[in-house]
Amino acid sequence: MEKMLVSCFLLILGQILLLPAEARERPPSRSISRGRHTRTHPQTALLESSCGNKRADLVFIIDSSRSVNTQDYEKVKEFIVDILQFLDIGPDVTRVGLLQYGSTIKNEFSLKTFKRKSEVERAVKRMRHLSTGTMTGLAIQYALNIAFSEAEGARPLRENVLRVIMIVTDGRPQDSVAEVAAKARDTGILIFAIGVGQVDFNTLKAIGSEPHEDHVFLVANFSQMESLTSVFQNKLCMVHMCSILEHNCAHFCINTPGSYVCRCKQGYILNSDQTTCRIQDLCAVEDHGCEQLCVNVLGSFVCQCYSGYILAEDGRRCVAVDYCASENHGCEHECVNADGSYFCRCPKGFALNPDEKTCTKIDHCASPNHGCQHECVNTDDSYSCRCLKGFILNPDKRTCRRINYCALNKPGCEHECVNTEEGHYCRCRRGYTLDPNGKTCSRVDHCAEQDHGCEQLCLNTEESFVCQCSEGFLINEDLKTCSQLDSCALGDHGCEHSCVSSEDSFVCRCFEGYILREDGKTCRRKDVCQAVDHGCEHICVNSDDSYICKCLEGFRLTEDGKRCRRKDVCKSTHHGCEHICVNRGSSYICKCSEGFILAEDGRRCKRCTEGPIDLVFVIDGSKSLGEENFEIVKQFVTGIIDSLAISPKTARVGLLQYSTQVRTEFTLRNFGSAKDMKKAVAHMKYMGKGSMTGLALRHMFERSFTQVEGARPLSARVPRVAIVFTDGRAQDDVSEWASKAKANGITMYAVGVGKAIEEELQEIASEPTDKHLFYAEDFSTMGEINEKLKKGICEALEDSDGSQDSPAGELPKRVHQPTESEPVTINIQDLLSCSNFAVQHRYLFEENNLSRSTQKLFHSTKSSGSPLEEKPDQCKCENLIMFQNLANEEVRKLTQRLEEMTQRMEALENRLRYR
Repeated sequence: MEKMLVSCFLLILGQILLLPAEARERPPSRSISRGRHTRTHPQTALLESSCGNKRADLVFIIDSSRSVNTQDYEKVKEFIVDILQFLDIGPDVTRVGLLQYGSTIKNEFSLKTFKRKSEVERAVKRMRHLSTGTMTGLAIQYALNIAFSEAEGARPLRENVLRVIMIVTDGRPQDSVAEVAAKARDTGILIFAIGVGQVDFNTLKAIGSEPHEDHVFLVANFSQMESLTSVFQNKLCMVHMCSILEHNCAHFCINTPGSYVCRCKQGYILNSDQTTCRIQDLCAVEDHGCEQLCVNVLGSFVCQCYSGYILAEDGRRCVAVDYCASENHGCEHECVNADGSYFCRCPKGFALNPDEKTCTKIDHCASPNHGCQHECVNTDDSYSCRCLKGFILNPDKRTCRRINYCALNKPGCEHECVNTEEGHYCRCRRGYTLDPNGKTCSRVDHCAEQDHGCEQLCLNTEESFVCQCSEGFLINEDLKTCSQLDSCALGDHGCEHSCVSSEDSFVCRCFEGYILREDGKTCRRKDVCQAVDHGCEHICVNSDDSYICKCLEGFRLTEDGKRCRRKDVCKSTHHGCEHICVNRGSSYICKCSEGFILAEDGRRCKRCTEGPIDLVFVIDGSKSLGEENFEIVKQFVTGIIDSLAISPKTARVGLLQYSTQVRTEFTLRNFGSAKDMKKAVAHMKYMGKGSMTGLALRHMFERSFTQVEGARPLSARVPRVAIVFTDGRAQDDVSEWASKAKANGITMYAVGVGKAIEEELQEIASEPTDKHLFYAEDFSTMGEINEKLKKGICEALEDSDGSQDSPAGELPKRVHQPTESEPVTINIQDLLSCSNFAVQHRYLFEENNLSRSTQKLFHSTKSSGSPLEEKPDQCKCENLIMFQNLANEEVRKLTQRLEEMTQRMEALENRLRYR
């Protein structure tokens, strides 16, 4: 009841606000004002001050078509500015947006663009006329979808902020406006439609909100628009009940003068409580005409059919579905319609397959119980048995018996009658042949029928013939000719293999592969090793009529006399190895435990960091590093130096710093002690410019590892290592000089920090990269990289030491490395491959091609007290390996000299280049 009283009061108050200005300006009496205040709803205060604190989202839609001339366009702008004067514009009160339209939409400013009235006025005055078509519906659609979106500054619907469109047009729209305007109004937007001139009033009513007398206006020309200012002041400043009352509308609340009404979405109707909505049941209120089912949809209805029926073309009647009429049923034989579907059926004698579409002829014979002895033949609904040719079916209709033509026909065969599938024939026993009458038989005379070739006598057998000799003769090996009896046949000749007669005696002979023993009768094999499976692991040696096994040098024969076992030289001699002794052929080598390398004497071991190494640091001194981090890098370098034994004979260290240019801080020859080196590192000045990493790698490759700057020659086999440190992308290419360095034996370690590029680090680092590439996200973890680098350098020294393995002692008498005049120890591998090597390189042993080194070898061997009376056999494995070693030594010396000359030339070129 109270709510109804308040609504009535607000309606009366709204009418008062619409009174002429002079009537509203008359001050009410004090007693009436006081009495009204005491009897009205508490929201009366909001009504009295609503113009000042009005919360609304207002969007102007301005017709900017070519039919509006320049003077009229300016009057529209003046009208908008007049409207703005009585609005309280701000983010928390009234927000204003404006779009103008022609053939297209131009959004001048959105609801969130300006926060002050002065800014809005300036924007309105700066607007430019579009002078194109009149797409009014498109403009309303834009306002609905975009202008009133929260992204463009509209407040959420749940805040119940009034949404207003004020549209000004002077002509007929070129598109549809009724539907889109209805959608806008249904969402709660209040639309004021202002027509100027010859505008269709029905079009304005299709746009504006109801009641039309409060929301649709038509003036004769643009000059009369200013008369509407006071009207809109009243209407815009009027309190809108939807925003201040708890209206409880289920869908939309529509403001009316002094009150509100609830509206529903399209397809719904308002319930009797005037607030909630229900779906409109058009099937119940209209004559839908559906034959079977009527289904409501929003704003309309559709007809549907029961299962097994489809809707006819008129959209109302239903017809049964002929599923079999479809070409897609897939039935091979017959399709049968059923409720809501179809099924496939096969003719008699066929069965439906698992796919329920195709059919297969029923194979009654497939059953193992048909009982047919020979063949089973399918019929339409059963089967029958059939016999093979030459057989007939027994009375049981299942088993078969052979037809005995010989018993039925009694052909009169002399020897045998043989049944066939279709008849019979006569056959004779072995040694007889059938006569032309096909029944009687005659004995076969093989000796008369063919050229038997017997020298003396021919004797028939059942199937062939044999030759025989007269008395005093023996048949020869050809089984045809005859020979007179010989001495071998007369007595016990005693020949193990064969006896050969002579005129008055005989001789014994052996089979191929055998030779006659001294007794002239027995035989033995020529090569027992080749003839039998001797089982020798290394070498088989013939011995009379047997064999013995022997082993290669450095091995000894086991107890079974066949297998060989390597001699354990390390156990049989005093090897003197400090850590580990390893057998190698007939000699041994010394090796060291992990973390150690072999000393110069080949026996003692020293820590890997004490080993010889030429190490060059390539340090990034670019401005991206910073002075504080540069100090951390210096500490990093000092940590590596502390782990090495610095001296001219062991570890030599050089350092380059680079930015835009490359600066040699010290070379490999500058310092012989760690103390002086660390002092130089500590005094190193930060360059702080660009990052030319490729230039630094080139400097390192071309200069830092030359003998001029302290690098030991390649012939000394001292490991060459470079540690490249960088914290960012290089300004030049790094791949070329990194590849050249690695190809020339320099082990490259890449250390990256922070923004270092992984691809560049991989191009710099040696393979495998997981052992030569290190990366840290910041300088706080440099310590971990330091330890990994120390380990990596140690492993490089160990690998270098391992690659130079040589016998620590050939035995006590051969401790030092062999010279050119000394025999060289031959490994088992050399022996095994010697024959193959001699065949592949036989040109080495032609007399004119013998090298002077080989001649020197033989001369030296003769002068050592072992004179050779015969010319040496160059194909002996020992001489071949000696020759190979001497040739390799000559090549090594020439290579060393060439390297030294190359380095001198490089040093000279560098001096000329940098002068």
